[in-house]
Formats: sequence, structure tokens, C-alpha cells
Amino acid sequence: RTDTLHITNTFDITGELHQVPGLQLGDYGGFAGLKTVSLRGMGSAHTSVYVDGVKVGNMQSGQNDLGMLGVEYCSDVVLDYAQNSVSFNTARPSFRDIPVSGSIRFSAGSFGTYLPSARVDFRLSDKVSLSANAAGIFSKGDYSYGDGQRRTNNDISQIRSGLDLWGKLDEGDYHLKAYFNTAERGTPGSVAWPSDDRQKDMNAFVQGRLTSSFSSLYTMNLSFKAGYDDIYYTSSYGDSNYGQTEMQLNTSHGFRINDALKLSLAADIQWDGLKSSNYIATRLTAFSAVAASYVGERFAANAALEYSGAFDKGADSRSALSPSVDVKYTAFSGFDIKAFARRAYRMPVFNELYYVGYGNPSLKSEDAWMADFGAWFERRAGSEWTVKANLDGFCNWLTDKITSAPSEEDPNIWQPYNIGKVLSVGCDATAGLRYSGEKWTFDAKGQYTFQSATDRTSGSSSFGLQIPYIARHTAVLHLSVSWKGWHLNPSWQWRGGRTDGYGRLPSWNTLDVEFSKGLYLKGVGELVFTAAARNIADCRYEIVSGYPMPGRNFIGGIKYSF
Repeated sequence: RTDTLHITNTFDITGELHQVPGLQLGDYGGFAGLKTVSLRGMGSAHTSVYVDGVKVGNMQSGQNDLGMLGVEYCSDVVLDYAQNSVSFNTARPSFRDIPVSGSIRFSAGSFGTYLPSARVDFRLSDKVSLSANAAGIFSKGDYSYGDGQRRTNNDISQIRSGLDLWGKLDEGDYHLKAYFNTAERGTPGSVAWPSDDRQKDMNAFVQGRLTSSFSSLYTMNLSFKAGYDDIYYTSSYGDSNYGQTEMQLNTSHGFRINDALKLSLAADIQWDGLKSSNYIATRLTAFSAVAASYVGERFAANAALEYSGAFDKGADSRSALSPSVDVKYTAFSGFDIKAFARRAYRMPVFNELYYVGYGNPSLKSEDAWMADFGAWFERRAGSEWTVKANLDGFCNWLTDKITSAPSEEDPNIWQPYNIGKVLSVGCDATAGLRYSGEKWTFDAKGQYTFQSATDRTSGSSSFGLQIPYIARHTAVLHLSVSWKGWHLNPSWQWRGGRTDGYGRLPSWNTLDVEFSKGLYLKGVGELVFTAAARNIADCRYEIVSGYPMPGRNFIGGIKYSF
């Protein structure tokens, strides 16, 4: 099962992701704070992140920071619940009758924040196009919370740039991408233990993807990636540095047996190396899969068997076989019934295994079984009205969960252990109504997720309790109204039934409103003015305990497209 979230004229990607109830966003506050994603209680290290079809890797901590990915020019985000992944896709150029197009944008807002960005697209030929983009985030980042207290050392200065080359072949296409990010930011710590620590980070990668059909019976997909990440911490406890190198080569091959039946084979290999002030580690990861798909008039099914193995230098290897199956049945036009079941493995990352004084080399991999069953309905009324609804139930059983606890030798030192089991069951319910006329459009959507993600570890002091930070209840209401270039987008979300491992956390809700107006300049281009008010009710809340989120804040900008 997949959901596609189309990116609109937003100021940052996290505002869009908050509209997905089944997705948990880890946010440490402000533009400088770490931002991670997790689907249905599986954890950020167990949730894969992709950019333009190539996996983003972080073997150090397993947490991919969305703030380093530079997704200003994404066209959509695809959430795949069966694969437990989130994929960001760069918008392709759309040329009119001119060989060069692009946009320039400048935004400013609360907390001394400035967001400049620019993109230029070149049509090099009928089959080849080139895009170049650059963006910056400059923010003082300080904001008030609680009873007049102020969040400090939360500033950031960040520059991101990218280059994309798209091409069409006679029987396929390709996409080459280069990306560079550098930033300096404060790391203020929790409000209980504030700090003046600083962080400098840099990451760069080159990746590519090629799809080619050699005949109507055989299609090949190739992709590669070479990347380097560097993070340097300045702390009162001592400075530290982490340098990560990543190399990937991925292949898949599709064979069409007949109009209904297809087979595919995949093989991937990845090498990761980490040199840090604390330890040195390398890992070779191998992946292979065989899959078959059947698509009939009313019934479709996919089945696969995957192998994954991790081979660390100086350590025992780890491997697993993971079967999966998903089916879809169309009961009648506009009404589908879907289901999937899958086993998923999460190998321990380097910090969990090798960090001196913290790591545990004997850790087992997290083992998860995931299942889903749901119904989707969509019906059009004439050419203007569309009604959508779905009800989706899920069950995830996670064993050998990696968690941290005080060590037996020294209770003041925490170490990771395989002591956890988690049962996550729940349902997603969505209803939407859309009207698209000649002069105006109206799109309303309501979503609710119930998720009981409880500790099922025998003998655990938290047995039967909700695991930290997973909301038991999530509700999202979103409205989009457009009329003659005017756009109004209010969005409300509420999350309740959360804990932090020590007790129940307060429920929280936010109301955001975004307004924009587009002006077409004949023969020149288009101007779009955008203004947004966030957390209008000034709700004081924390997504992660000890890291308060901003209260009421504002941001506005202007974008010129040519």
C-alpha cells in the first residue's frame, strides 16, 4: 500500500509531512533541530528514506536528518507502508516554448529566519534537460517557551545546492544527480540539560539511475551512489568528528512472461566506512530479491523473497530471508480491497555496536512482521466532483527491539540491548471531497489514525504501556481552496495518548494557515506571494521531551517564476 503526498508551495517539507497521521515526525525544534520520520511505530532507523529512487544511508546513528536532504524542489513524497519507506522525488522541468526557465524565491519570518532559493532549468535538446538549484537557511533560531523562558543556541547557517541531468532514450530514460550541503548550527540540548555545543556538518553525493527496455520482454534498471558525510561536534565534554563514506550499486531486471505475469530479479551491494574520534568501522551490505507479479482484470498480486546480509570488518556476519506478499481485488469500479504481509529486518548501526563505552557488539537485528488490510473507495460525480475514502487496518510485531538501559556494571552508563518486543496495531481512516470547476477548486480531507503501540516484553516495568512518542490518537483536517489565483490552505492536527517512557505526555494540537496569490505577468513570468501563520493558537508542546517546539510564528515570501 502506498500514499502519495503532492508538495505544494510550502516553506519546508516537515509542514507537509505533518498531514500524514500514520507518520511520526521526530522534531527537536526550529530549523536547526534534527528531523526524522517513522512509519507506524517502527522507529526512524527502521524506516528507509529514498531520494529519487536511491536509498539514503546513515550507518553511524541510523537517523536520516531531513534537514540535510535539500527537498525544496520535490514534486511529491511517496509513503510505502509495505516497504516501510519514504521517497522524495525531485520535480522534473516543465518547459513551455523557451529553452530556459526557473524560479527565484525569498522568504523571511519569525526568529530572524531568512530562506533564499533559486532554480534554473535548461532544455539542452528535445531529450536532455539540466537543472541547477541552490538554497540557504539562515536563522537566529531563538524562541520563547514556557513561562517566559527562551530557547537559545538554536541558530543555523546552511547552504544547499544541487545539479540534476535528465535524459530520454529510445527505450528508456536516465537521471544523474549531484548534491552538496554544508551547515553550522547550535545544539542547545534539552531544557533540563542546556548546552552551548556546536555542530558543523557537510554531506555531498553523486548518484544516477538508468532504465532501459531492450525488448517488450525485458527491462533493466541500474542505479549507483557515491557519498561522503562529515559531522564535527564542539562540546564542553570534548570535540568529536564523524566521517562517513558510502558506495552503492543497485540493479533490477524485469521479465514479462505474458500480459498478466511478470518476474523480476534484483541485486544490490553497498559499502559503508566510518572514521570517527571514537571508533572506526566498515560494513559491506548485500541484497538480492526474486519477485513475481500478476495483474488480472480484477485481481492483482505480488510475491517476493528477499535476502539481506551485513558483513562488518572484524565481526560476525548477519543475514536474513524476508518473504512478502500483497494482493488487490477490485470489487467494482472505484472500490478496491488491498492487503499485504512482510517480514522486515533492521541491522544494528555502528553507534549501537561499536561506540566506546556505549556500543554492544552482541546485538541482534530487529525482526519485524508487518501486515495490513484495507478498503479504498473513489467515485467521480460528473466532471467536477470526486469523493474518496479508505479504511486501513494494520498490525506490526517487532521482536529483539533495540533499546537502551543502564548497564549492570555501572547504572550511570546506558547501553543498547535486545530486550524489547512491541506490538503495534491500529487503523487509518481517511475521507476526502474535491470539487474542480472552471473558476475555483475545493479540496477537503479528514484523517484519523488509532495506533496502539505497546511494550510486550515479558517482565518489563512498562509491559502493556504505549511506547515512547507514538501517538495513540492522531487527527488531521486539511482544506485547500483556490479561486482565480488566490489560494487558502488551513490545516489542523491533534495528537494524544503519548508517553516518554516516564509517564503520559500532554496532548497537543496546532492550527496552521497558508495563503498565496499568483499574478501572471504576460510575456515576463509569474509572481506568487505567500504568507503563513503557524501554531496560531500558540500551543506549547514538545514532540521530543525536553525539546520545546516554537509557539505562534509567521513566515512570508515572494517567488518569481520565468
